[in-house]
Amino acid sequence: MKSIKNRKALHEYFVIQQFEAGIVLRGTEIKSIRAGQINFKDSYAKIENGECWLMNFHISPWEKASFFNHEAERKRKLLMHRSEIRKLKSKVEELGMTLIPLDIYINAEGLCKLSIALCKGKKFYDKRETLHKKDLEREREREK
Repeated sequence: MKSIKNRKALHEYFVIQQFEAGIVLRGTEIKSIRAGQINFKDSYAKIENGECWLMNFHISPWEKASFFNHEAERKRKLLMHRSEIRKLKSKVEELGMTLIPLDIYINAEGLCKLSIALCKGKKFYDKRETLHKKDLEREREREK
């Protein structure tokens, strides 16, 4: 299965470092992810009590489910090594960075993985500069 990417994140943030994490899901959530019914808007990761949590990540309810369906924007636990979580916590607290989900995919074993990144927010002029570079690259590609 192809991955579903958070395209807005690369426009809004500078990616410093990427991490791969497992995600704890319920049965109807994995079915919705396989169908591509997710939304990254305003989602972020947060570290609480030595555990990493994914907040505001929207997974649409599975339409064929009955009363066993899930909440769309519930708090979801991310599965990471304790040492990685400690490193992330120190960078988030000391340097004021943010943990943003970049993409979600299902690997060869059928497990759902989330790629999160340690990010720093872009200023308005940084966003404009990034768009300018993309335009120049497109023009170079067209000329070839």
